[in-house]
Amino acid sequence: MNILAVDYGHKRVGLAYADSELGVAVPIPAAVESSSEERIKHIAAEIKNRRIEKIVIGYPLNMDGSVGEKAKEVEAYIFKLRELFGLPVEKTDERLSSYQAEHDFYSMGGKTGKSVAARQKYRRSGDIDSRAAALFLQEYLDCGGKATL
Repeated sequence: MNILAVDYGHKRVGLAYADSELGVAVPIPAAVESSSEERIKHIAAEIKNRRIEKIVIGYPLNMDGSVGEKAKEVEAYIFKLRELFGLPVEKTDERLSSYQAEHDFYSMGGKTGKSVAARQKYRRSGDIDSRAAALFLQEYLDCGGKATL
């Protein structure tokens, strides 16, 4: 089964892909277009080109496990994805995935250097968001295709 992971954000939507039979999640180019409509078109193209059968979306619970404002925004986005694409959408815990993705990248001597401007430019590219999506998608796969909520 081909799965698309979505790390939702207002300006960037991180994306990752996996074939569940292979069991390996890989980041793919994030949807970083300037409008939400263009970001949805980007996602639609990935769904079509990769023959996606399921979407797994990161669900941003608060650290104490409670549902906050960001999680409510993701709920609305889930509804939109289901309406637009008619695919099953599963939520999975994404707490600390963006932090871990950024930490991993910079601790491995990421290509952006140490300047704040370079890091901000890299952050805007959506690469960190897509790496975060790959992290929670890999955890989803490792748990046998079950959401971690």
